[in-house]
Amino acid sequence: MNWNAEYQKKLTTAENAVKAVKSGDWVDYGWCCCHPVALDRALAARGSELRDVKVRGGVTMWMPEICKADDAPEHFTWHSWHMSGIDRKVVSKGMGYFSPMRYSELPRFYRENISVDVAMIQVTPMNEHGYFSFSVSPSHLADMLERAKTIIVEVNKSLPWVYGLTGTEIHISDVDMIVEGDDPAVAELGAGAPATEVDKAVANLIVPEIPNGACLQLGIGGMPNTVGALIAQSDLKDLGVHTEMYVDGFVDIALAGKITGKNKALDKGRQVFAFAAGTKKLYDYVNCNPDVMGAPVDYTNDVHIISQLDNFISINNAIDCDLFGQVNAESAGTKHISGTGGQLDFVMGAYLSRGGKSFICMSSTVTGKDGSVKSRIVPTLTNGSIATDPRSAVQYLVTEYGMVNLKGKSTWERAEAIISIAHPDFREQLIADAEKMGIWRRTNR
Repeated sequence: MNWNAEYQKKLTTAENAVKAVKSGDWVDYGWCCCHPVALDRALAARGSELRDVKVRGGVTMWMPEICKADDAPEHFTWHSWHMSGIDRKVVSKGMGYFSPMRYSELPRFYRENISVDVAMIQVTPMNEHGYFSFSVSPSHLADMLERAKTIIVEVNKSLPWVYGLTGTEIHISDVDMIVEGDDPAVAELGAGAPATEVDKAVANLIVPEIPNGACLQLGIGGMPNTVGALIAQSDLKDLGVHTEMYVDGFVDIALAGKITGKNKALDKGRQVFAFAAGTKKLYDYVNCNPDVMGAPVDYTNDVHIISQLDNFISINNAIDCDLFGQVNAESAGTKHISGTGGQLDFVMGAYLSRGGKSFICMSSTVTGKDGSVKSRIVPTLTNGSIATDPRSAVQYLVTEYGMVNLKGKSTWERAEAIISIAHPDFREQLIADAEKMGIWRRTNR
């Protein structure tokens, strides 16, 4: 078969391709760095012709063109699977909503619960066998495209080709239209602000708990990044990687010679991820690199898969935690910030792993815009806050004041342990609150 001839038959302009979208349609933009660019711009230009077009995306890296116009809410509604700062801005504009999920279940959502009228995603250029790679965002795309009535791919020469499991590429025979975009640079996610003293204190508590040969999962944020940096400078060796999101920290650890994956029971030698976002350093590293492997998220985040990897170490952030051990990692009251993502899956999977450990880390306090300092350890979660990790699932909780293991502890033992790592200025009040709730023993004093 002459795949290049087939390519030319399906090649069209973005303006022509988006004519496939009709009022009332569900349109899927894919995930993170692989949201469309030229197609999004062309669809926005059709905005005045359309009504009630519902668009899905997630971990949005730039403001979609369809969301920019003042009257955009009259034509489009944005549905985010996982909120970024951009997604929050779309929601504040009055045209966006969050779709709750455990990220590992997303492919099944598409298989069983969701319809897609038009899918449009960025892909790599086609190879000689007629395949396009989903690049750094395999995630749930294979199952989403299986459900799509019309599939439009936007080719971007800047995207790295990432080797992967089944479900990380699409063949030209399954594509309806091909658009060649402007080849924009892959959207970058910086490392954020420099590590704080609190970040370093937390990292210094966690890294000694990591054995040689451990398999790592790092969440996004300052503390996991700092842990990654400390690992890169440590004497640890023969580490493995199996993670939801692949970030620059893993590249630093790999380039420092710490990652071999030789002890992994699954995917030996490979660093496995569902999607990646970082700087150009990361995109250059993963391009056609046999050491890394993209995979659908129902593989990377499957508790049963994670549990088969010995000495699995999961490190994630939290917004706050209450005295029962419930962890909120996704909202400030009713204001949504991110999403459950894979945190609960990795918390559970790491604990089920032989020798595995799950760490939820956070600073003991947060300073508000008005300058007031509040404890991140609270009596009960704020009204409207989401319990990302139930009290029954949390293992290690870490702040700059210490690390406690909640497994096997009664309610009063939990309260005592959690208060012990709260900021000292708030401990007496937390004790008083625990007494009111009947989870404090006077003999604790």
